[in-house]
Amino acid sequence: MASALIFLATLALVIWQPKGLGIGWTACGGALLSLLLGTVAPSDVPKVWSIVWNASGTLIGLIVITLVLDRSGLFRWCALWIARAAGGSGLRLFALVILLGAAMSAFLANDGAVLILTPIVMALLDMLGFPLASKLAFVMAAGFIVDSASLPFVSSNLVNIISADFCGAGFIEYARVMVPVDLASVAASLAVLWAVFRRSVPKRFDPAALPAPESAILIPSVFRIGWLVLALQLGFCLASSFLGIPVSAVTCGCALVLLVSARSSGKADVVGILRGAPWHIVFFSLGMYLVVYGLRNEGWMNGLSSLLSSLASSGEGAASFGTGFIAAFLSSIMNNLPATMAGTLAIDASGAEGALRGIMFYANAIGCDLGPKITPIGSLATLLWLSVLSHKGLRITWGYYMGVGIVLTLPVLAAALGALVLVA
Repeated sequence: MASALIFLATLALVIWQPKGLGIGWTACGGALLSLLLGTVAPSDVPKVWSIVWNASGTLIGLIVITLVLDRSGLFRWCALWIARAAGGSGLRLFALVILLGAAMSAFLANDGAVLILTPIVMALLDMLGFPLASKLAFVMAAGFIVDSASLPFVSSNLVNIISADFCGAGFIEYARVMVPVDLASVAASLAVLWAVFRRSVPKRFDPAALPAPESAILIPSVFRIGWLVLALQLGFCLASSFLGIPVSAVTCGCALVLLVSARSSGKADVVGILRGAPWHIVFFSLGMYLVVYGLRNEGWMNGLSSLLSSLASSGEGAASFGTGFIAAFLSSIMNNLPATMAGTLAIDASGAEGALRGIMFYANAIGCDLGPKITPIGSLATLLWLSVLSHKGLRITWGYYMGVGIVLTLPVLAAALGALVLVA
């Protein structure tokens, strides 16, 4: 029972986040206890590091890119531009905000997207004088889409990076399967979000109440270079499969270019930006994976592996939907990163082979990308998102969140898994 107790205690502290005890130290404390009690061996540490280093480096690079671009005013410019493009139509603005969130999540990862997009959308709604119910509709839509649209690229979600590295899928191979799946997820998200919130979205608004998009540009040089860097980042990520370059090297290289540009401008606090990067995620990923590895060493994954093995013997459809919904359930109750780790280890031990094994890894990633939206504890990004909203004076209760989360998540998850069966 040692590994199970360590896991539960570590997870409880990660979700609770007591003051002064960051998630990185919490996870490392759980890992140290696992080593002391023998649920993991010292030889397991390099095995786990080989799995999480690329994911951690990629996320840090993407967050730094996001922070620099935010300082330049690029995202505020985008928000004001789409508000003008909506032409006074509330429905069009609602759809464009969702698509902006989808684009940010795809190219800059869901964690950075939700933390940057949320305050920008709220500021935009304040300028337009939208009522509370309308603000809630837009904010919930923005918070949901950054996860439901974080499927297309390896770099779009920490879950994707870990899954792709574990199953050996390169950037292009992953995108070949998951871009169509992401398009299905975004389309389903648009439909479901509109069905749920259509009565709260104003039919018309006055675009004259908004300043010109150009007024949002704070550092013109970084603003211009930022577009080029984003294009180069995607290009080099696509080429990484052929060149053998880790995705983390590409994203960190692009982050360095933007940091140098920001420093040269003299208008950005580069040290502050670096301090804002999620360095704790390196320790969190390594520590949490070691804790989950302890569950695997003590046989706690055997039941999950047997269940996944049964699904694999039932065909691609059952394997895809079964694995995806199991991963979503686990993510909603135990946080998506531990669920991703548990799922990848269980699939690896299930005996699934060939194309079926790949489908199960993709389905596990889809479930762990979308499943966290069912409950507030499903992902760290959601907990941070709720904290940002609380500081902005918008409080969302857990009961309301879960009620809406289930309604939004299940049909979108089904659409994404159905698309996976068709394209994989």
